[in-house]
Amino acid sequence: MKLVNKKIKNYTQIFHFFTEEEWARTSKNFNKNINAFFTGKKHEVFINVQEEGVAYFIGLGKSDSPVFEIQQVAVKFSQTYKEKLMAVPTLAVADFMTEKQFEEFVKGLLLGTYRYPFEKTHVFWNPKFELHFENLSQKKLDGISRKSEALSNGQIACQEWLNKPANLKKPEIFSLYLKTISKKYNLKYTSFNRKKCEELGLGAYLSVNQGSAYDAAFTIVEYKTEVKNAKTFGLVGKCVLFDTGGISLKNPDNMHYMKSDMGGATAVLGALIYAAEMQLPVNIIAILPITDNAISENAFLPSDIITAYNGKTIEVLNTDAEGRMILADGLSYLSRNYKTDILIDLATLTGSSVRMFGDTCGALFSNNEELKNLLIKTGDKTNQRLWNLPLWDIWKDDIRSDVADLKNISMKPIGDCIIAAKFLEQFIENHPKWAHLDIAGVAFGNVGYAKEKAATGFGVQLLADLIENYH
Repeated sequence: MKLVNKKIKNYTQIFHFFTEEEWARTSKNFNKNINAFFTGKKHEVFINVQEEGVAYFIGLGKSDSPVFEIQQVAVKFSQTYKEKLMAVPTLAVADFMTEKQFEEFVKGLLLGTYRYPFEKTHVFWNPKFELHFENLSQKKLDGISRKSEALSNGQIACQEWLNKPANLKKPEIFSLYLKTISKKYNLKYTSFNRKKCEELGLGAYLSVNQGSAYDAAFTIVEYKTEVKNAKTFGLVGKCVLFDTGGISLKNPDNMHYMKSDMGGATAVLGALIYAAEMQLPVNIIAILPITDNAISENAFLPSDIITAYNGKTIEVLNTDAEGRMILADGLSYLSRNYKTDILIDLATLTGSSVRMFGDTCGALFSNNEELKNLLIKTGDKTNQRLWNLPLWDIWKDDIRSDVADLKNISMKPIGDCIIAAKFLEQFIENHPKWAHLDIAGVAFGNVGYAKEKAATGFGVQLLADLIENYH
């Protein structure tokens, strides 16, 4: 797709954008047939075919609606019409549309082309498709094009890896991909195998990995800027490629969805790609503790006592609470070996957060009021919303163990997402700006491009906006 600031004499394809208010004001300028079927409501599309070409009337909804709703309109429009549109210069008509609104529409056009497996064969990825928009200068259009493609590349990578079946994302396959993009984007790539993890004392991570048929891959990917005194973000993404639950076996009815248990890692991956393509003036240290949670003669067992990287001992009561084990070592390793301004971990962690919020928002926990408020504000802005939950010390009583420093679950059938957050807090090494995002209900669910549940891309736009605009 090319964005062009010019107008040619004749167009065979036109996009007319209207809010309900704009349509009410200008509808008299169009014929009765259009007025009979189009009102400007959100997601409403009317196609007017004439000899000189095709005009698409696209409804954006109320004029005071959040800007992210324009991206939603564009995603649905793209999903519905991408096979019918022509790869030709196309005029975009909307005198009222701002730079940000147009940017969101372009992002949505690109994101709406996604379906698994993804190939950039759709019309919006075709350079012959030019979207002509006179309201903005060519410089601004070039900026929108660059930003939209970077965001799309990041989010599509997130969705693609989350949607892959288990046999197509074994640890060595995902590791090879990370090596490849690290080389492409000039990222520093480091990965510790099982032997190295044992030497380093990454015991909580290894407890999960020990049941795997595949070697450990405790992976660190670093993006660095040349800008001096730039902010540094520490990101830890849960990366369980497939989760059987281990010895504490999951119900098999929906186990095929457990290919989605790397949603935290793929959100981090998407944000890394965006930062690298945009060359953002920040530093990012990303830790992806890659493993599966398998059943074997070597798998860890309920009642095992594990020593984590920071020396704390953990009594394992449930092997299906494996995410917090690998995150524990990821957080403490990052905190002890790197200096970061902000520390965030993301994970498809608990059924508790799903039961609490469904697919409406992720659960947010933070020890810092400023970071908490910023994440909530960014979530509202990007429609990747978060809701804050408490980290009161009273919850720590539920993870005290008789035989270790901590136990990995509470025996009470309540508040597991809070218990998990309180558990993770014990491994941040007193970092003053930490947040934990439980995205189990929002990373994988109902989407417009698939019949079954699939990857939503949640977390990429949230992290990208946060990183790009944090000062």
